[in-house]
Amino acid sequence: MRVESILDSLGISVETLAARSLVLHPEASELVSAETGADGRQHLLVPAAARAWGSLREAAQADGVNVRIVSAFRSIERQAEIVRAKLARGQSIDEILRVSAPAGYSEHHTGRAVDVTTNGVRPLELEFEHTAAFAWLSRHAGRFGFCMSYARENRYGYMYEPWHWCWLQEGNRT
Repeated sequence: MRVESILDSLGISVETLAARSLVLHPEASELVSAETGADGRQHLLVPAAARAWGSLREAAQADGVNVRIVSAFRSIERQAEIVRAKLARGQSIDEILRVSAPAGYSEHHTGRAVDVTTNGVRPLELEFEHTAAFAWLSRHAGRFGFCMSYARENRYGYMYEPWHWCWLQEGNRT
């Protein structure tokens, strides 16, 4: 299996995955552009998630709230590159797995996850929690099928990520 080979090359054991109850996520095969970043980068999602994201973003804008994608679909290979780069900088696997999913285990592989930001904050930082965008998402994202995956003390052992939201289904009211 491709994922097992990659994990082995990264020094991530099956025991580590099991201890964290991590879920293997299939890589999306059909992707569409959900949003284009200011840098021209296309943020890709599966079609249904892209439609839901568009509706969510329009509703937020109608309420005067700016929310935009920082990161969306990420391939298994790209996730492995991220982990390799952190290993090369001297980080341990335990340190890395507190903030990054192992290759094959990221919700981003599914084409349903987005990392988001808003004006006035640095992307992928805890300060996002104190924004109008986060408050709006917390109240309304479920109407569009999105939920915040990594709350404080989440069962997977990842750090709290108020910017990471995953589309589960149409009109999920969690």
